[in-house]
Amino acid sequence: MSGHTDNTIVIAAPVDLVWEITNDLENWPQLFSEYASVEVLNREGARTTFRLTMHPDENGQIWSWVSERETDRPALSVRARRVEPGPFEYMDIRWEYTEVPGGTSMRWIQDFAMKPTAPVDDAGMTNHINRNSRIQMELIRDKVEKHVGKG
Repeated sequence: MSGHTDNTIVIAAPVDLVWEITNDLENWPQLFSEYASVEVLNREGARTTFRLTMHPDENGQIWSWVSERETDRPALSVRARRVEPGPFEYMDIRWEYTEVPGGTSMRWIQDFAMKPTAPVDDAGMTNHINRNSRIQMELIRDKVEKHVGKG
């Protein structure tokens, strides 16, 4: 068994702007509500290795991990994976951007499996990621559209 999520949102903004804002890793703590900090560890061309640290959860636990992210601007896609998987056996993420009437479609696809020792199973994490992805995507949409309104 493994987990799989696939979430999409349309942002009323040009694809270039959505790409620029959502791939500015150093700004992620201002873009996402869940991240307290981002530390870029290495950058080589389109590949970035970085540490994400979350705000404390309801139990005061602070989660942090290293991920690797590779952008493909011509294909309007990003591939990422957790280098330090933590409770995951693996976590692979794909972001896809598509120009659509009225703006940009942003899609997040996540494939993963939880370790047997993880506090939640694949189904539980799938539900959590689906719920949280919608919250974060709506937040990003609102922030990008607000940015467009300032232009």
